[in-house]
Parts: sequence; C-alpha cells; structure tokens
Amino acid sequence: MRPAFLLGRPALVAALIVWLENLIPRPARPYAPAGMDALSELLRAVKLSGALFFNAQCVAPWCVRSPPSTLLSPHVAAASSHIIEFHLIAEGRGYVRVGEETTPLTAGDIVMLPHGDRHFMGNGLGGITFDGEAELQSLVALLRSRIKLTQIGSGSGEQTRLICGYLTCEARLIKPVLAGLPRMVRVHVRNDSYGELLEAMIRHAVQQLVEATPGGDVIAARLAEVLFAEVLRRYVLQLPEGRTGWLAGAADPLVGQALAALHQRPGHPWTLPELAQAVGLSRSVLTERFARYLGQAPMAYLTDWRLELAAESLRTTSRSVLQIAGEIGYDSEAAFNRAFKRRFATPPARYRRDWREGARAATAGAAGSG
Repeated sequence: MRPAFLLGRPALVAALIVWLENLIPRPARPYAPAGMDALSELLRAVKLSGALFFNAQCVAPWCVRSPPSTLLSPHVAAASSHIIEFHLIAEGRGYVRVGEETTPLTAGDIVMLPHGDRHFMGNGLGGITFDGEAELQSLVALLRSRIKLTQIGSGSGEQTRLICGYLTCEARLIKPVLAGLPRMVRVHVRNDSYGELLEAMIRHAVQQLVEATPGGDVIAARLAEVLFAEVLRRYVLQLPEGRTGWLAGAADPLVGQALAALHQRPGHPWTLPELAQAVGLSRSVLTERFARYLGQAPMAYLTDWRLELAAESLRTTSRSVLQIAGEIGYDSEAAFNRAFKRRFATPPARYRRDWREGARAATAGAAGSG
C-alpha cells in the first residue's frame, strides 16, 4: 500500500512533510486569509511533539482498552504536558467507544481523543481484550520502544490495520482549542488527494520506523504534528452554523482575523480601535462578535493569552520576570506581577519555583514506578 515513489527515499518524505505543513494554512476554506490563520498561529505556540507508537494487524474479534492519558503523562511527557492520542484505520473496519457512545470506523478514518479519555477500540464480539490500563507498564514499554508490527486477535475474522500515535502539548496553551472539542473527533481522509497523500506518508513513516531507517523518528514526529493540524482543520470545516468556542471563532472570517492578529503579535500594544481597523469592523461590532464566540471581549482575551504565554515561559525558560513581562507587552514589572497574581493567585517568581519543585517530584515519582 506504500506509493512506489516513496520507497527508500526518506529525504523525499521529509521534503513532502514540509510541503504538507505549508499547505495546511492555505487550502481554500471559510476562514483566515493567507498569512492570517488563527489556528496556525496558536499551534506555533503550544510546542507540539508527536510520535507513532503502535502498528497492529488485528483479526476479529479483537478489543483494546486504552487508559486515560493522565496515566501515561508522567512516563512520556513533561509535567505541564497534555497527551492527545490518535488512531488511523489503515485497512478494514472497527469501532471506538468513549463512555457510552460507540462510533463505527472504516478504512481512512482518523480518530482523535483530544481530552485523553479512556476508550475502547475493536471489531466483533468476544475475543480477549488487551487492557492497557491493567497492563500499564507493558503499555509504557510499548510507548518507549521502537515500533514494530503487533498481532492482535487469534481468530479468523475480518482483518484491520491500526496505526496509533500521540502528541504532547503544553496543557494550558492548548486549552482554548480543546475546550470546544467533543470527547472524540473523527475525520475521513480518503475523500481528497491531500488526505490520501497524508495517509500514504503515515504508512511509509511507520515502515521506516519498523526498518529503523535513520531519521525515521523525526519524520514520524513531524507527520504526527501535521496530522493533528489537519484533523483540526477538517473538523473546523464541518462545524455547523451557530456553534461557539475558539475553533468556531477561528472559522469566522472576521473573528478569525482578529484572533490571528493577536496570536501573531501578542506583545504588540494592541488597542481595540487598532484591532477593529485591522479586520474592518467597528469597535462595537467586533466586541459583540468576538464575545459571541469566545465569551469575552478581545482585549480581555489578549490579556489572558499573554499571561498564559508568560506562565509557559516561567515554566520552561530561565528568562527573568522583567524580560518575560516585556516580551508579552508589559512596560512595568510591577503591573505584570499584579496581573499575573490576579490570574494565578501567586506572583511570577513563586509560580516558577513551585512549578519546578512539583516537576522534580513528578519526575522522581515516574522514575520510581518505572
């Protein structure tokens, strides 16, 4: 099923990934003119990191129980990270069950669990369930080991090819996007040439990992990130009229422009009149339209986003509080300290110290349980 022109050509695969990444903001769609893509601007800030970890040939009846991603986080992600799992049905059929809701799947479907819910995947009734929660250490070992073809099921029923991966991202920064998503997102990638190429490249990346090709891990990681952005893009395009939330706002032609401008230059001394002029609306119309989707006014949203960026910098860099304050648009360290304390109930310096102490304790705990 791999395209012949990709065989043995990892450099070409890497070049195609760059091409795919550049395509994501540009296909014609009802939001974000060229260079003003709110989703792309936000994703640049959340520090996505991806991996493919499971390549299975499943024979019905089969069932896999995946634990909540919070159980996996201490083993594969930083203390502030959130894990998003995704699954590609490359061949055959199956289902995914989240809570009481079961969704049928067919070849070409990609399933994403944005909130890290416990879920079941399978095909048919009966058979032995691989319980990833009960066998957590085995699952963690699988996440850390080199990918290989795994056989699931010992029957003689329908065969299903399953490719799984995960993304880690900064939990607080990705929150605006995830808040508007359901527990499970399903999109189909075989209804256009772009999706078909993406699927072919994922298949090829898996094969490169199986064969331990140099650079395979990097290629797979970048593809996982591209896949996440593409799933979100397709989800946005199928949103019904009347939906609210961050993604719905990004899909609005004018609110999307405002969001993109704010995320592109969060440290700029924005004023409401300047932002309204940039998107071609009056101040009152922009405020009303922005609040309809996001539940707050543009300048209040900008303040919250700036403080989230500041918190992320405090957690992950050694820059001084004064430097961070200036980067996000505060002229005064004292004003930044006050705003930060209002949002996080602690001053910036103490926030950094407390987070680092907590991260060290979490790392030690994960090492002890591993």
